[in-house]
Amino acid sequence: MPLHESEAIILRAYPLGEADRLISFLSRTMGRVRGVAAGSRRPKSRFGSTLELMSYVRIWFFERETRDLTRINQCELIESFIGAFKDYDASVALTLMAEVTESVLPDREPSDPAFRLLLLSAQTIKRQREVALVLAYFVLWNVRLAGWLGSFERCTRCGRELTTIAAYASPAVAGIFCTNCRAAGMKVLSSDALAAAHNMLAERLDAIKPDAFGKSALRELTNYLLDLIEHQTERKLVSRGMLENNS
Repeated sequence: MPLHESEAIILRAYPLGEADRLISFLSRTMGRVRGVAAGSRRPKSRFGSTLELMSYVRIWFFERETRDLTRINQCELIESFIGAFKDYDASVALTLMAEVTESVLPDREPSDPAFRLLLLSAQTIKRQREVALVLAYFVLWNVRLAGWLGSFERCTRCGRELTTIAAYASPAVAGIFCTNCRAAGMKVLSSDALAAAHNMLAERLDAIKPDAFGKSALRELTNYLLDLIEHQTERKLVSRGMLENNS
């Protein structure tokens, strides 16, 4: 049983039996992994608070032959986000980010860009309590890294430039379309939403001012991208309902 050591971000924890937890975590070196943390629900567990949602940790775990689940041996906390969860908007965004990561990333497929994106996004929310911009940036880059993002610059059908006019899109149809080429059922993406997407694809999150874009444009872009993620993964995002109820 080889022992692995890695930086990781905790994505989800499920009760398992009377004293254990099943942990889903994003390992920087091994991708999305699931493992059992034996005894982690006991009051004096050696894991302490290291297995809380979105905790940034150093984790040691064993691969077990013929089993999909690893055995988590030890965790060391690098950074906690418990304080950010006291803010409702921030807690909803962090929960949704963890769920998106679980939905989009395949098992055991390392992605350092995805790891850095999740960590930077969580740290920005913790520092600024800015939710709308971070969430839009996070889902945009998840879709980009997954290879599902079409061009925001020109109509997919006729090639018309879309930098200054509204466009239309549907998660079921690849690409973005102009007014003349849109199909029934497509939702509008305003020129402000398109401009925000262009800027976020060209800049690091920490280089963008929190008030650089209007909240309505960010919400519009986020909703389209979440629709696209749900369509591609064929899975509804449970925590998205909390986001929409809070809009």
